[in-house]
Amino acid sequence: MYEGAIQDLIDELGRLPGVGPKSAQRIAFHVLSADPADVNRLAGALRKVKELVRFCTTCYNVAESEQCRICRDPRRTDEVLCVVEEPKDVVAVERTGEFRGRYHVLGGAINPLEGIGPDNLRIRELLIRLGGGGVRELILATDPNTEGEATATYLALMVKPMGIAVSRLASGLPVGGDLEYADEITLGRAFEGRRAV
Repeated sequence: MYEGAIQDLIDELGRLPGVGPKSAQRIAFHVLSADPADVNRLAGALRKVKELVRFCTTCYNVAESEQCRICRDPRRTDEVLCVVEEPKDVVAVERTGEFRGRYHVLGGAINPLEGIGPDNLRIRELLIRLGGGGVRELILATDPNTEGEATATYLALMVKPMGIAVSRLASGLPVGGDLEYADEITLGRAFEGRRAV
């Protein structure tokens, strides 16, 4: 619809996940009307993240050095390893303040429809870490969807013969939720995972 640089910016913004055509246009015009110093800071942050950020050589979380801050933290236990799909999942677990172990980021989930199999994830690296000994429990914290469940089931089958305890995050009703709005799968899992009070 527009010509030249503004259309190029709209097109590039529209390629970002979760940014539709209208949002891309709105952001592009915001950038156009923004103070040049603000735009330069944004451009600098984008360049800096591509230059400095990489994946941790141990857990594959995002890091600015060889290892992420969690892998460098000596106060964390090596006996419990939490497997997540993406680095953003590490942040979600960390926000709870409940977990003091280590992580392993798979880089996605098994999804045959998208052509993503076990060999496309960091499962081999996980098995190597577990083979080194020291890990007593593996917590599978993949998403509670079809792909996450398939990944968790596959990992459980691979790890159980190693003699490591394997657990899965509980799923069910959210705090503050109403039973009438819960789907049958969520409600079924809530019944399966019920606990004594």
